[in-house]
Amino acid sequence: MKKLTNIFQLVTALFFGIGLVYFLTYERMWGGSPEAGEVVSWLLAGLVSYLITWGAGWAHTSNLQSKIKKTEQEKKELKAMVFDLERGVKIEKLDKKIEDQPDDKEGSSIKPRENFK
Repeated sequence: MKKLTNIFQLVTALFFGIGLVYFLTYERMWGGSPEAGEVVSWLLAGLVSYLITWGAGWAHTSNLQSKIKKTEQEKKELKAMVFDLERGVKIEKLDKKIEDQPDDKEGSSIKPRENFK
């Protein structure tokens, strides 16, 4: 697609270059000034050529941007997967630690309160 865009740009530049040389040398070669209809037809053909070039460039840019968006979305999905996997491993380790701790062990050195009457 990039080559096609470059070819259209080259054709458009070449068309306007040939038109410029043609109209600058018209008086010497044919002995008069060019008619308005001839100039308008050249300009319309150049406009069509320019619009085709612009459309091809826009299509190429749009195609590249859609590929970039798709790649970024895949990257985000992969990051989410990795995060979920890492989180799952950490939760499993915590569960194992909790299961391995004995329940009968007292956590504090303070004696429980006794009520005297």
